[in-house]
Amino acid sequence: MAHTRKRAGATVLGLTAIAAISFVPATPAQADPDIKDVKVRVDRLYHEAEAAQERLHDARLDLADLRRDLAGLRADQERQDERLDAVRDQVSGAVVRQLEGEGISTVGQIVVSEDPGSFLDTLSTMSSFNDLQSSLLSDYDTELEALAIRQEATDARADEIAELTEQLSTEKDTVDDKLAEAKELLADLEAEERERVLASRGSSTRVPASVPASGRAAAAIQYAMAQVGDAYVYGAMGENAFDCSGLTMRAWAQAGVSLPHSSSAQFGSGPRIAASDLQPGDLVFYYSPISHVGMYIGNGMIVHAANPGTGVAVAGLHSMPYVGAVRPG
Repeated sequence: MAHTRKRAGATVLGLTAIAAISFVPATPAQADPDIKDVKVRVDRLYHEAEAAQERLHDARLDLADLRRDLAGLRADQERQDERLDAVRDQVSGAVVRQLEGEGISTVGQIVVSEDPGSFLDTLSTMSSFNDLQSSLLSDYDTELEALAIRQEATDARADEIAELTEQLSTEKDTVDDKLAEAKELLADLEAEERERVLASRGSSTRVPASVPASGRAAAAIQYAMAQVGDAYVYGAMGENAFDCSGLTMRAWAQAGVSLPHSSSAQFGSGPRIAASDLQPGDLVFYYSPISHVGMYIGNGMIVHAANPGTGVAVAGLHSMPYVGAVRPG
């Protein structure tokens, strides 16, 4: 009975506590941490998706190089096949000629020859022929080995291409998964809260009236600034949507400068510039490993394709983990 009374007492106390908690009014302070938490998670997911997209760009560049390399190797292999066929024909012809001339023995030919001296000259010629035959066989072995080396190189490139193709598929899935997760988090918030999350991402809509620049840099900046407000789409490079490296690539293309569609590859597109020497038009890079790029526009500001929640916008130079800068062209 004592145990029963204790359990009953505990049940009453528990229900009382639950009732007390249930009547505590909710305060706005409880909602703020949730919004902040969602913002942090959305930021992280957007960046993870962007990093995967930039790796995807790098893999595509590598794949294009490998395919060009493979095409060259296959052409080289075909030429090697032709050389091998030519040597094979020479060796076959030499063997046939030798077999056709073996009807009479060397001694017999001396006996029946009307001019043994002339035959000895012929024999000397045959010795030279045998040397040539030996050389042909050596050439055949050499060409065969060369062909085997080229076949091995070709097979290795084909394997690398297959591996990279699989990596491309994996990175694309990563981009899609991270973006879907971020969208799901935002969808769970009320519309007003969602706007607060997206509006607090550190990018500014304050667009400078003018950017002091000249020459090719001016053309690149003019294009990039004209895209402020456009959408951010992973893998896009215009006309109305961009990812980070797609925007800088298209902007500098207006100035006649060709850049790869990859932030890490663009980091190698020109001389490195110290932060204290930045000029409008310079490309600035973020995160380690590098996975984001923007364009410096002066006064400690950049223009960049930020993320799907912000699009193309103006932001502070150090609004993200800064790595370095280069000057294209």
